[in-house]
Amino acid sequence: MKNRFLLMPEFRNKPLKFVVLFFALLCLSALRSQTNDLSPLVDQKAGPSTLRLSKKLQAISKQGFAIGHQDASAYGIGWKHKGHPDMIDSDVHRVLGDFPAVFGFDIGGIELDSPVNLDSVPFDTMRNLIIDAHARGGIITISWHLDNPVSGGDSWDRTPAVAKCLKGGAERGKYELWVKRVAHFLNTLEYKGEKIPVIFRPFHEMNGAWFWWGDPNCTSTDYISLWQDTVEQLRDVHQVHHLLYAYSPNKLNPGDNYLKYYPGDDFVDIFGIDIYDRNDAADYIKSVEQDVELMKSIANKKHKLYAFTETGLEKIPKEKWFTEVLYPAIENSGISWVLMWRNHRISHHYMPFKGHPSEKDFKNFRDLPKTLFLKDINQLKY
Repeated sequence: MKNRFLLMPEFRNKPLKFVVLFFALLCLSALRSQTNDLSPLVDQKAGPSTLRLSKKLQAISKQGFAIGHQDASAYGIGWKHKGHPDMIDSDVHRVLGDFPAVFGFDIGGIELDSPVNLDSVPFDTMRNLIIDAHARGGIITISWHLDNPVSGGDSWDRTPAVAKCLKGGAERGKYELWVKRVAHFLNTLEYKGEKIPVIFRPFHEMNGAWFWWGDPNCTSTDYISLWQDTVEQLRDVHQVHHLLYAYSPNKLNPGDNYLKYYPGDDFVDIFGIDIYDRNDAADYIKSVEQDVELMKSIANKKHKLYAFTETGLEKIPKEKWFTEVLYPAIENSGISWVLMWRNHRISHHYMPFKGHPSEKDFKNFRDLPKTLFLKDINQLKY
């Protein structure tokens, strides 16, 4: 049986290089066919690692949901990875002895060629942490809180700017340079000679008024054009082929249209929603159940993955929030993952840390049937 394919008549007189290429393409075709119940990816040149991530997210959604944390291994309450390159830690790990399954990062600042992001995480450190998380079997999601290209302010500077970033706009050259810098960073994310797949989630919460790319600071038409143009620059100009693109509005208000800013099926791989508990559990649960159900119905019709892309209760004052609020709201949702926001300081954190009043509840949350941390997703068969 050894080398039986090389002995087949159709391959006997072919160079070894041809045979290797043939079987590589055969394997890639097989991997694509295994995910054919989903619509085609935005990037038709996506490699095996990106296809595996899509398949992995499918498998997770059938078992439960992966638990994620923003900046999980970059810093936490009372510690920072910066300056300690040999220390890989997280507040989740300190509480559970396991890491989150999804690691969130933000590249705000990369557009300015800054050595650190908007939260003072060095990009060299971020790259190493992404590589480490991927090597451990973790899933990477990246958002981009980019500065306002017109005013020079941050993402929350609402000076209209979207139209000026489009072709023919006054800031077009600047924006193309910014996307080029994003592409360069993303293309440096490699592990064992293979690009690390990334869920890229730019221009999020566009139905809110707080970002320069949000309503009413730009029209939905210009927003859609900016999204499509950004994808085309990354994919077609800069040859970034290891991204899954996630679209994530904020909590829907009555009368909001989830698809108002939707760039189209050819430009989105994953649907998302961002909803925070503002110390009103009843309203939060109602919003999560209604909005996620709506997102789910749209995603299923379009044969796309969907996730709870940002959530949390700041400072977690409700001790049993994870088991009595979050879990019941998403238990049967079918989401691929849920991402809690960052642990920046005592007055601004969304995950329990060692000694936190909700530490015991978080351990109980971990033991519930559908919560999947890093060790759990590494045991999945798909």
